Amino acid sequence: MFYRNRANNRIIPVMKRAALGLALLISPLFATAHPHSWIEMKTYVDGKGGMITGLRMVWSFDPMTSAYMLDGEDTSPEKEEQTFTKVAASVLDNMLSEHYFTYFYDGQEPIKYQLARYGKITRDRARLVLTFELPLSKPKPVTEDSLKLLVFEPSYYVDMSWRSKRDVILAGDLADYCKLEMIQPNPTPEQMSYAMSLPADADPDNALGQLFTQSVRFHCKPTELNGDSE
Repeated sequence: MFYRNRANNRIIPVMKRAALGLALLISPLFATAHPHSWIEMKTYVDGKGGMITGLRMVWSFDPMTSAYMLDGEDTSPEKEEQTFTKVAASVLDNMLSEHYFTYFYDGQEPIKYQLARYGKITRDRARLVLTFELPLSKPKPVTEDSLKLLVFEPSYYVDMSWRSKRDVILAGDLADYCKLEMIQPNPTPEQMSYAMSLPADADPDNALGQLFTQSVRFHCKPTELNGDSE
């Protein structure tokens, strides 16, 4: 995991461990190759009438990670579509046990979702782009200030980030109900020093990644649905 300093557009490494985590889930080759990984994200929040129904993800992998994802695969013109379908299914299957690295909360209560669907990989020059949907287990009424969304790999050397607030989009008519606030990570000097001091073979600290990730807060106007759901 990295903390991205957007003021000077530098990437500051906050963990010295090898690039496992998401990279390891994507391709077994990462267990020996140890590349660093960056994922630029867009997230669409779907819903209607003050009810959130799911999330749509667009994840763009850096060129090195993209190359490792396809290592040993047949990407000839006649086989590329079939290969991309297989790789997309494998990635989503591997991320299932990690909740697709997606954490959606109402206060302290996790909001549940169903299995990911419509997974697809496309190519954007040297980058692979993974798209998929995460439908909620049941529609979630918007609340005034308690909804929070984070997408991050908990403990390893993978940077997953939205480039700006515009990369989280309220779809349907949700923009009529809610506004979004993106909060950048603000680790303390002590937390930074601790992360920098970890040796490459240290056991994962699953609480550390959240300190170095963005979060999106939902600020929504009250609706009659909120009162009915209590």
